[in-house]
Amino acid sequence: MESATRFDHALLRLYQAFNNGNLHPEDACRCAVGSILKGKDFWKNFSDDHGSTQLNYVGQIHETFGRTFEGYRPSELLEIEVSFLKGAGFELPYSYQSIKPEDPADPSIQFNGLMAAIETLSKLDNRPLTMDIAQLFEDVKMAKVGIEKRLEIIEA
Repeated sequence: MESATRFDHALLRLYQAFNNGNLHPEDACRCAVGSILKGKDFWKNFSDDHGSTQLNYVGQIHETFGRTFEGYRPSELLEIEVSFLKGAGFELPYSYQSIKPEDPADPSIQFNGLMAAIETLSKLDNRPLTMDIAQLFEDVKMAKVGIEKRLEIIEA
């Protein structure tokens, strides 16, 4: 059940970020993982390079102790972010010299990254990838009130 809950929460937060125009691949607080983690950027300290799945010492310590953040281990968060950045057209690991899209704020670029992140989320939770993304978002929209109430309880 925990797995389904983390997937639902992550999907809802990504959906909200995309629809509110708050999803941005170059901002650690507004990227896929930043959105899942409620606008926090502490996760970027789990790796030395943005867009790498290689945990550094800090990430390894959190992983070894079994820490999770919104239900995801540090290695899973990095995997989600890598898929988001690749989907958005970034060369990884990302640095100021890396190839990147001309306009990372372009909704079509964000959508491609979003789809890649959702695919990774589905894979992490052994869920089939729903090909009809419009229906998936509609289902999320319909369940939004119920999930938001659960989020309020969790946050309290």
